[in-house]
Amino acid sequence: MGKASPNGLSLNGVDHVKTVSNEGEFDPRAPPPFKIAEIRAAIPKHCWVKDPWKSLSYVIWDVLVVFGLAVVAIYFNNWAGWPLYWAAQGTMFWALFVLGHDCGHGSFSDSPLLNCVVGHLLHSSILVPYHGWRISHRRHHQNHGNVEHDEAWAPITEGRYKSLDIKVKILRFKMPFPLFAQPIYLWTGTPGKKRSQFNPYSSLFHPDERMYVITSTICWALMVGLIYYLTKLIGLVEMLKIYGVPLMVFVMWFDFVTYLHHHGHEQKLPWYRGKEWSYLRGGLTTVDRDYGMFNSIHHDIGTHVVHHLFPQIPHYHLVEATKAAKPVLGEYYREPRKSPGPIPFHLYSYMARSVHEDNYVSDTGEVVYYQSDPQLFGSYQKKME
Repeated sequence: MGKASPNGLSLNGVDHVKTVSNEGEFDPRAPPPFKIAEIRAAIPKHCWVKDPWKSLSYVIWDVLVVFGLAVVAIYFNNWAGWPLYWAAQGTMFWALFVLGHDCGHGSFSDSPLLNCVVGHLLHSSILVPYHGWRISHRRHHQNHGNVEHDEAWAPITEGRYKSLDIKVKILRFKMPFPLFAQPIYLWTGTPGKKRSQFNPYSSLFHPDERMYVITSTICWALMVGLIYYLTKLIGLVEMLKIYGVPLMVFVMWFDFVTYLHHHGHEQKLPWYRGKEWSYLRGGLTTVDRDYGMFNSIHHDIGTHVVHHLFPQIPHYHLVEATKAAKPVLGEYYREPRKSPGPIPFHLYSYMARSVHEDNYVSDTGEVVYYQSDPQLFGSYQKKME
């Protein structure tokens, strides 16, 4: 890509967003003037303390809400109310996932056994393999912002992008299809890497992690068996109403939130290769989001920058930790736009724009930005004609 883009300039064959027009203007490509230890030191010590009873109280509350919603929906069994139930229950499934995600990070408690038990119960209940996802997600945190090694929503390089079939491009870059990517990700991994979270011999896992993966896959299979039994007992339609549709709403929440925490900012953010990448620089390209009324429901997962840098911090301390870290982060912290109402409809447009425009990164260069294929949907329309 040798020509300049309208948003910036071309340097060594790599399109860059123009971030420096005047001396002293902030450049997100530049290494930060602070160390990760400085951010850590700014966060109050009590923010690192994990209270297992407090963590369990969130689990108990969420489980009670999940069962309460199901009981109310079954009791009234009114088609006018089922859509409300699906939206609410799918959101609660996402809340359960976030707590299981804390178990995977060890931020739920200092007890590996408690983390493992609670994590398996929560994740298996929504058909996520606990250890498979935990290990994959750990790799994501360790490599975020690295073009070659990131494990979630990693960018496609230009060469591979051009080799993709037009139908594959449409599924990846046309809404709403990316909102249903999570099951594919669990089974096949990031596109181009073919690493299943169910397969103990996947390249995702070290040999000494295989038994963990087998255990989680067995728990997942037991949940599938329970779903099958309940389906035979109450019927397919009832099972879809009570569990199947909320599960799909959960999948959409999963893809919506995880995508927005790493894409779609108003100012394009860099991806790194080679010596330019570091854990700190990669973590600083994550984005906080405001989810309106859902912030507390899904346990402040929108405070994502500090979480990415310090995943050991429990979710109930993330807001305070972020407030304390902001003076150190300076312009490397991008204040999230406040939701204009209780439901963050504004975020859908961010995701839709990013999915449509952020198609690939250059095959070369150590600091790169997403580039767009202006012919993508025009080519598709022409082919359909």
